[in-house]
Formats: sequence, C-alpha cells, structure tokens
Amino acid sequence: MINKIPQIKVLHVYKTYFPYSQGGIEEVIYQICLSTSKLGLSNKVICISDQCTKKEIIETPGAVIYCYPMSFEIASCGFSRLLWQDFNDLSAWADIVHYQFPWPFADILALTRQSRDIPYIVSYQSDIIRQKGLNNFYKPLMNKFLKNAAAIVATSPKYIKSSAVLSQLKTKISLIPNGIDSAPSQVSFQKEYEEYHKSYGKDFFLFIGVFRYYKGLNYLLEAAKKSGLPIVIAGNGPEAKSLHSYAQTHKLKNVHFLGHITNNQKYALIALTKALILPASERSEAYGMVLLEAARQSTPMISTELQTGTSYINKNTETGVVVEAKNPEQLSDAMVKLNSDSTLISTMGDSAYKRYQQLFTSQEMAKAYSTLYSDILKNKK
Repeated sequence: MINKIPQIKVLHVYKTYFPYSQGGIEEVIYQICLSTSKLGLSNKVICISDQCTKKEIIETPGAVIYCYPMSFEIASCGFSRLLWQDFNDLSAWADIVHYQFPWPFADILALTRQSRDIPYIVSYQSDIIRQKGLNNFYKPLMNKFLKNAAAIVATSPKYIKSSAVLSQLKTKISLIPNGIDSAPSQVSFQKEYEEYHKSYGKDFFLFIGVFRYYKGLNYLLEAAKKSGLPIVIAGNGPEAKSLHSYAQTHKLKNVHFLGHITNNQKYALIALTKALILPASERSEAYGMVLLEAARQSTPMISTELQTGTSYINKNTETGVVVEAKNPEQLSDAMVKLNSDSTLISTMGDSAYKRYQQLFTSQEMAKAYSTLYSDILKNKK
C-alpha cells in the first residue's frame, strides 16, 4: 500500500528531457516524477530543445512537460529567451523548484526570474569538467546559486568527497542516490531475447550508451583487441565514426555495433550478457544509470574507478569488477576473469540485484525526495 502525502507541486528544471533527448539525467527526472506522482505529488518538467520552434506542452505519466525553443548555445549550455520570459509565471505555480546541476542557464533563471518566496533544491549530478576556462567566470554565479538553495542533493558518498565544490558545502548536502524502477518481466521482451540469443548467444560482454568522449569506448576496443572476447556495443553518438574506423582498421570481428536500440532490446541484451561494461575515462561519468539497469536484472558489471558514483553502484569484487580508468589491459583481464568463471558471474549478479534493492529503487528515491520537499516547506512556514 502506498502512503500518500499532502500534494506538493514540484517544478523540475533541466536543459534536456524526453522525448527530445535521451540520457542519464533525463532518466533520473523521469523516475523522480513517476514515483513521486504515486505518492500524490504533482510534477511539471521544464526543458529546452532546438527541435522546438515554439513552446510545446506534453502530458505524460508522472508529469506535464514544457519544452521551449533554444535561442543559442555557448559551450554546450543552451539558452532560451522565451523560457526566461515565462519562468516567473512557471515558478509561481510550484511549491518548490527542483534543479538538476549543471546547467548554468538554470542558475540565471533561479536568481533572476524565479518567484522569490518559492524555495528551490539542487540535485548536484556532476562537476563541470571540460570548460575550465569559462568555469572561472561562471563560479561566482554558481556559488550564489548553490548558496541560495534550500538543499543540495548529492547522489553518492564518493562524489561528496571527491568534488571540490561539494566538499565545501557539506552542511547543506543531503545524500539521495539516483534510483530506477524494477525491470519488466522477460515475457515482455521475449521476442527480442530470442533474436539476440540466436545472433550472439550468451557469451558476450555489453556496452550501452551514447558514444561520448568520456565513455572510454576507445579503451574498450583496445581491450577487445587484446582479449578477443565478443563485445556487443549498443548506441550511437559523436565518437561513432572514429570507433567504427578503429574496429575496421584492426579487424575486430569480435565487436558488434548495433546502433540505437529500443527499451525491449536493451532489456534483452542485459538479460543475455555475461557482464555490462562501462569503461568511462573521465569524471564526466558521474553516476552511470546504465549500471543500475544492469544491477536490477542481476547482471554483474565492469566499470572504472573515477571517484564518482559508478563505484558506489558497482562495488568492487562484490557486484562486479572495478578497474583503473584508461587501462585497456585491466579491462581485458577483467573480461577474461569473468568469462572463465560462471559461478563468479552468478554470485556477483545476485549481489548486484541485492544492492539495487537496498539502495537504488525508484521507490526509495521518491520517498527521500518527498520527505526533503516536505521538510523544506515546513521550515519555510
């Protein structure tokens, strides 16, 4: 039985969201909205997109989505004049505004256009990694934005310790791990399961994600060359051309690129694989939602040590193997180790599922956020 709380209206703000883009933070917002709506909360999501030529409103389970046209972009940070104009009225609807960090334009919205009597919280998903020069100009704005927040949410203990920003804000920080709902039964993806089983069997390793610079896929291909073990790579993105070129040049017949896949295909691949690999090379991989997707299906993981949430989800030697970042030899050795030990794969898979159940369900995340919202609003009174 679900215990509902008095309705709280929450406005979620991030630069991108479904269906206009796919990504880990989009999935987090979706899970928060869907799960808190079952507790009686009302959610709206604000995003921007260059796919929108005017304001678009979409009703979905868990939230109403407001997408605004992007006016321009600087260093991967999108801006929207129309959203800036409308934001005062949008925020006035809410009891609390929930920002996902980083998105510098959101800092501007909060400090210049948000209704002053509405408190806000910030889910700190990642440090700003690449734009170090611009970050020096941005820091005063960021510091004021974080200082004025009613609460700052970190998603893993390791990130609190390793982030130069979060380590200075410990008194304001709440720990709420990103969570995800349970996987569907295999009946719903049986067709896809059988098709992939016929093509690849159950002896392959798996990567799923967007091909970005920090995903470390170049190191995975080097590990594939060294180990000779079969690897299935699902997804697409900016690094696709160079990855395909490397695989062709080195004649990596053991590597299979699938391109974009559906949710059912994703469930089927995770159910079949020996282990999911997240070979990330930079701290931009701050959490790794795909690891949760593996854990909830009792699939062990191979990931890299970045001092981020990835090693909070994947506990070394318990739920999988954690190796040094940018080290294809260690990646290869981890695959060889798991490939030769079916008992270890089963034991780690069971442990991964138990850890998911204990720490990373969407229900627990929803309860934690609902409690935080309620406490902030009580203190406001």
